[in-house]
Amino acid sequence: MSLLRFGRRAARVVRSFGAVAAATALLATPAQAQEPIRIGAFLSVTGPASFLGDPELKTLEMQVEAINAAGGVLGRKLQLFSYDDAGDAEKARTFAKRLIEQDKVDIIVGGSTTGTTMAAVPLAEAGSVPFISLAGAVVIVEPVKKWVFKTPHTDRMACDKIFVDMKARGYTKAALISGSGGFDKSMRAECLKVAPNHGVQVVADETYGAADTDMTAQLAKIKGSGAQAVLNAGFGQGPAIVTRNHKQVGVGLPLYQSHGVASKEYIKLSGDAAEGVRLPAAALLVADLLPAGDAQKPVVTAYRNAYESRFKSEVSTFGGHAYDGLMIAINAIKAAGGTDRAKVRDAIEATKGYVGTGGVVTMSPGDHMGLDLSAFRMLEVKGGTWSLVK
Repeated sequence: MSLLRFGRRAARVVRSFGAVAAATALLATPAQAQEPIRIGAFLSVTGPASFLGDPELKTLEMQVEAINAAGGVLGRKLQLFSYDDAGDAEKARTFAKRLIEQDKVDIIVGGSTTGTTMAAVPLAEAGSVPFISLAGAVVIVEPVKKWVFKTPHTDRMACDKIFVDMKARGYTKAALISGSGGFDKSMRAECLKVAPNHGVQVVADETYGAADTDMTAQLAKIKGSGAQAVLNAGFGQGPAIVTRNHKQVGVGLPLYQSHGVASKEYIKLSGDAAEGVRLPAAALLVADLLPAGDAQKPVVTAYRNAYESRFKSEVSTFGGHAYDGLMIAINAIKAAGGTDRAKVRDAIEATKGYVGTGGVVTMSPGDHMGLDLSAFRMLEVKGGTWSLVK
């Protein structure tokens, strides 16, 4: 199958913003006549990870339109090239190659999942293209890769935050249950590594497949394991099934989820079984509950209001990852004075004190994410919505 035919079947139509019409070239100012800044994205807009990619694409489109309406960046409009990889790593690799070689993008902001991100990493590195991923696993930025950065909190941070909360509640024996995806496996491994650092013993370690619709057998084992709390490392629909089965089996233990389910969709899929579930997440989900002096409050409130007004749907942290990725990219382009890839890469790495939806970001040559544990808020589902754990 030709690349063109493949693209027609698998890719969402490329969205282009801010192209300067040839017919009006004579009326344009020199700044307006400049080539647009090319932003590339491959996202899981459809498929099992659509709850990630759909709000990410909507956010990028919304922000590109807003930035262009305000005059663009350095007098240049933004042009967004986006493709839907449907959560398939091979499609992601194909689209990343297209973005770099055919679309000639200046920077890539995308990669909804760890699997799709890691498929594109070698291409970004070989092509010397700045790449800001929107996926969660720590492997994306550890070891540090010269051209690769990320916006979401890592799976290791989630493990640390959860174990800190467990210990504060007096729980020292935990049971793990995790899915089979790239993020799930990575978070499980990270939790096993860091649990001893917090004085937590993992007394059960169960897994489930991507297509599984019933985890009662695994949860029954956990119920008899002597665990005091349960941690589900996963994202997608699996955690909602675990949550419902957890109640059905009568496990009777506190249940923690990862930041991979930090959207209202998880609560809807889980129903009343989600009541009492805790998870670490970004401040975006509890914007109204933040104190007036919180540095993130103005940012998350403005983004949430803009998104919900535009799309008539509730905001999720995943769209926030795209917002942060694009804004970090724009700030770097401004600092670099243009789109020279090497200068933009250096400017991203020099990001300091950027206040975003995910936290306050300060990167360095040894840290291509720039968030610490304080960027996570511990949330609990109460009355069918998020509450902030004090």
